[in-house]
Amino acid sequence: EKPYQCSQCGKSFRESSSLIVHQNIHSEEKPYKCTRCEKSFKFCSGLSRHQRTHSLEKPYKCSQCGKSFQQNSFLIHHQLLH
Repeated sequence: EKPYQCSQCGKSFRESSSLIVHQNIHSEEKPYKCTRCEKSFKFCSGLSRHQRTHSLEKPYKCSQCGKSFQQNSFLIHHQLLH
């Protein structure tokens, strides 16, 4: 059962917190701001992904060759080359 429905698009959610996060899609507001540069994001996950560009952190490691990447999408692309 998904009792929490978005009034903008009709998508439903099991938890009210998921609906609140979803509603950012319909807003121009970008409340998650990078403290190192001028970028801001609609979602916390976007800010977290962006913040790795300011560091050397590469948490996604290829199990075949050991090469590491800042973003999971970079790892997935790399793995297609094996």
